[in-house]
Amino acid sequence: MVQQLKLLIKKYIPKKVLNLRHWFFALVGALYYRNPSQELLVIGVTGTSGKSTTIFLLRTALEAVGYRVGSLSTIDFYIAGENKLNDQKMTMLGKMKIQKYLREMVDKKCDIALVETTSEGAVQYRHSFINYDVMILTNLYPEHIESHGSFENYKQAKISIFQHVGNSRRKKLDESEGPIPKVAIVNGDSIHAADFLNAARFDRRYAFGRGEREVKDIEHYFTISEVRSESTGISFSFDTMRVAPRLYGVHNAENCAIALSVLSILGCSVEKIRDSAHMLENAPGRTEFIHEAEDYGFRVIVDYAFEPKAIEALYRIVSELAPKRIIHVFGSTGGGRDKSRRFSVGEYVGKHADIVFVTDEDPYDDDPFEIMKDVASAVEKRGKVPGKNLFIIADRREAIERAVALATQGDIVLVTGKGSEQGMCVAGGAMIPWDDRTVVRESLTLREEDERAEKKEIKSLWSR
Repeated sequence: MVQQLKLLIKKYIPKKVLNLRHWFFALVGALYYRNPSQELLVIGVTGTSGKSTTIFLLRTALEAVGYRVGSLSTIDFYIAGENKLNDQKMTMLGKMKIQKYLREMVDKKCDIALVETTSEGAVQYRHSFINYDVMILTNLYPEHIESHGSFENYKQAKISIFQHVGNSRRKKLDESEGPIPKVAIVNGDSIHAADFLNAARFDRRYAFGRGEREVKDIEHYFTISEVRSESTGISFSFDTMRVAPRLYGVHNAENCAIALSVLSILGCSVEKIRDSAHMLENAPGRTEFIHEAEDYGFRVIVDYAFEPKAIEALYRIVSELAPKRIIHVFGSTGGGRDKSRRFSVGEYVGKHADIVFVTDEDPYDDDPFEIMKDVASAVEKRGKVPGKNLFIIADRREAIERAVALATQGDIVLVTGKGSEQGMCVAGGAMIPWDDRTVVRESLTLREEDERAEKKEIKSLWSR
């Protein structure tokens, strides 16, 4: 009955009106927790992809040079060395929780707060009453179109975040010093860079990237060049220094560059920046290798990638590892998310993987079988044959178990779409506890038990 009432409210009350409740909670939270963002240097990160990874890398880099940090992201909620994996299936928390975490950061003597800030969160006013000092744009390309209605609406939601930051009141953390400047840091290679840099009255503007486009009226352009992928990770030139973080994927050079750019803006020395770069490594659920699989001669990678560009980036990493076969387990998120990606991702995986398992993946209130049917139809277009190298298995655990059991020496098993997420969202607003990484490890244990049982049976037959 309650769920039916919620659905009726969503159907007949305009989204803009419904979103005002989030503004109310943001206001009450700020008042109740005594405006904690006024006591922290607050850095926001937005963009189509790379937000969580950037926050993870930036947190690592800041701590490496001595800052006490708190962060809120899709991956985890982290305060001064203590972290909890995000089990809310939500990046920007509602009902005063962001302000609650910010107050905990203040109480635990954090210097800097990092807040992953989404376009959907902006539309829902979840960023309201957070006094950001720095806003970062990782990149921007068409995504979340069905949620926002158009790419222009999506872009405007992102721009509104920059307007919120640049036009908000400057604050003082130390009365002996002047107000903290409002800073914008954007991907200079994006065709949209100028729109974000000029969105508001920022005191300082910076860009990072490969220098593919001219960016005017900025303090500095942090350049990325000579990006190489090696067996131990990537290496690249950042301005005048050569750095080698322990990261896979050339796309991560941009995410690293953001972290190093912030250190430079904060006045860190070249030596400290270089040293911190060498401490950077992949975030949980982002190109995360499940090392237990290596005992069997194959590899398993769990990755959050669920949209086309992220899947392509993952496959670039995989190609460098030269696997014998690629076995891929994936699905597509429901709940009004972009249906088009079911087909674009399905076709890409169908073309590049050797064996495909299409399974359930956060269907929300959508029909999971309809989603899987759409994805599988795209996989088939690329020549995969049901029952031979294409399998539709609704139970995600079973799909992962089958993929792991099928892997042999030199193979790579990819499990994508959820990364380190701690729940799977199903109909009626319910969330089932879930962790792809845990299921992979349990599948490896099951494989080991099956192999032992098989050896025992063979030995028994020979002894007769």
